[in-house]
Amino acid sequence: MHDISLASGTIEPQSVVAHNNSTFCSARLAEDDTRVLGVSGPAISRFAGALETLPDGTTLFPCTPRNAATLRMQLPWLRPIALGTATSFGFGDRMGLATSGHIQAMRITGAEALIAPIFAQQSVRENSRTGRTPQQVLDDAMWAVFAAGWRAPWGADADHVKQINDLAPFVAAGYTFYTIDPSDHVDNAAQTDSLETLRAKVAELPWGQLHTRYEALHATYCGQPIDVGAFTIDFHETDLLRALVKYGRALVHTAAISQALAAQLGSQPYDIEMSVDETDTPTSIQEHYFIASQLRALDVPVVSLAPRFVGKFQKGVDYIGYVGEFASEFARHAAIMRHFGSYKLSIHTGSDKFSLYPVIAQLSHGRVHVKTAGTSYLEALRLAAKQRPALFRAMLDYAREHFEHDRKTYFLDAQPDRVPDSWAMPDAELPALLEQFDTRQVLHVCFGSILDAFGDDLRAMIAEDEQAYRDGLAHHFARHLQPFL
Repeated sequence: MHDISLASGTIEPQSVVAHNNSTFCSARLAEDDTRVLGVSGPAISRFAGALETLPDGTTLFPCTPRNAATLRMQLPWLRPIALGTATSFGFGDRMGLATSGHIQAMRITGAEALIAPIFAQQSVRENSRTGRTPQQVLDDAMWAVFAAGWRAPWGADADHVKQINDLAPFVAAGYTFYTIDPSDHVDNAAQTDSLETLRAKVAELPWGQLHTRYEALHATYCGQPIDVGAFTIDFHETDLLRALVKYGRALVHTAAISQALAAQLGSQPYDIEMSVDETDTPTSIQEHYFIASQLRALDVPVVSLAPRFVGKFQKGVDYIGYVGEFASEFARHAAIMRHFGSYKLSIHTGSDKFSLYPVIAQLSHGRVHVKTAGTSYLEALRLAAKQRPALFRAMLDYAREHFEHDRKTYFLDAQPDRVPDSWAMPDAELPALLEQFDTRQVLHVCFGSILDAFGDDLRAMIAEDEQAYRDGLAHHFARHLQPFL
């Protein structure tokens, strides 16, 4: 197998592995650089669609979903697994081309033995905008894992699951991490409701599904200060009412999705995260304690919880707010997490928050999950700015036209009228626009529109110089990973 001729293609050397009397490798065809699977030994009969049998007996197969599933059965480390409360990092990949760069970042920083990666991560919303399926996302990550010879554990995140009906394609594909997002059931008005309004809303909560009574909760939370080790939490009646109104229905919805997930997955290990980060107001210390306590009471086995933290976590840019205030609040959230001892804190919209990573790493003591999404896509645009300036200019103009429509589901400060006119800039200055706040956000949130119109051009550009894209990703993500080592 080491001698595939140049007429047929070349082996990706890190992929070669012998297992159960068969040998497997990832190879590239000479004529068009298409990735194919090479198999020799008795396992050949398990794969479909043979393209060519080489003189040494190796048979080449296409990288189809069927063959991906078969390969996972042959090589168990290609299956994502549940990662539990270990320090973890979610790498989003909106084009299915970034995992090799993510792996390179893990290796050059030495994170491979210290941080558990989630290489397949996409939300329901992202799938709808990119036109990719959960199976495609997982398979794209798996082929890259195979080609790179990655053997350490890795996960697959069904991100921002909002409905029970969202689950089935992720379960069928083999995802192991399920981020339940009940934000549509969070009552944001509770933050400013009067005491009278809060009491009226509490009376209307689905108490049967909460499996408790208000009087019992009042006795539990408001009877005396709650000691969480580092400090005590005072629950006044208003705090309890506000927490109940704001998150009561969200807890019921989370429990319903959790129960449906358990029924679909059976005995298969999996992780659950509850995310309330996409809400209007920060999650208070009292609300965090209430959520964690009631999730336990409802038998929702979360291993990760994503509160809405103080300050602004916006897409593709650093933290907006006072870092000292964040550190003070995060320390208290971390203390509550340690008090319960069964989950880690999750940082959503976690890409490019370079000013916060040292604080998060220090205060979480490794009980943290950082979730990134579109920053890998932005690195592809950075490469376009360097290598295809006309393409980059066209994408930027297109993003400016579609921004008002595409921004609707995001919290953003970007102003499109602050985006420089790329046509008035020399080619050499275009890459710097990826560091300009408004330009970066406009390009980030318009990923669906840009990939619809220019996705083929971007993929062709990356195919011509995959190493440049990998190197850019590795450099960018090394800055993300280093503070957590």
